[in-house]
Amino acid sequence: MPRAGLDRAAVVALALAVVDDGGSTGFADLTLSAVAARAGVAVPSLYKHVAGLPALRREVALVCVEELRDALAAVDVAPAAEPDGTLRAMAHTVRDLARRSPGRYQAVQGSLWVHDPDADAVRAAGAAVVDHLSAAVAALGVPAERRIDAVRAVRAAVHGFVVLELDGGFGMPDDVDASFDFLVEGLVSGLRRVVVT
Repeated sequence: MPRAGLDRAAVVALALAVVDDGGSTGFADLTLSAVAARAGVAVPSLYKHVAGLPALRREVALVCVEELRDALAAVDVAPAAEPDGTLRAMAHTVRDLARRSPGRYQAVQGSLWVHDPDADAVRAAGAAVVDHLSAAVAALGVPAERRIDAVRAVRAAVHGFVVLELDGGFGMPDDVDASFDFLVEGLVSGLRRVVVT
């Protein structure tokens, strides 16, 4: 019999707590035994609520991707006279989310869900993230033919910076915030000069 108060949502919440407590490797280190220990039950009891670790990882990833999607959607779109602001704000939103919840940020990354037939919801939320970024680069004047390239460039640059920062890769005493601003300004000015080739 399931433990009182334990249901699918509670199991996902416990899994998210495991991810949060695990720092930047929280999602990679997520196990059913860690969740069961938090729930005070044996691992087999979790199968009454989730269909195993892959299903639980999908549920956790969905929450995390939806959080990123919603955070990007909440960014105020800059007026047409100043379109740079949207991309700047989105870059900072991604970095802030990653610094606040590195395990959840890790859950958003990777290609685990691309070929998973049960991950439609994760893919849909991920597509919405890309749509928000695509709208931001479009506002800079990036032509439709190069928008996917631009979104990939933004994601790669911001992600690379964030991962290095989370892993302690910036050991020099210089201001890391200033370096991130420099990166974002370089992206914005570079994307403004993109032309169809």
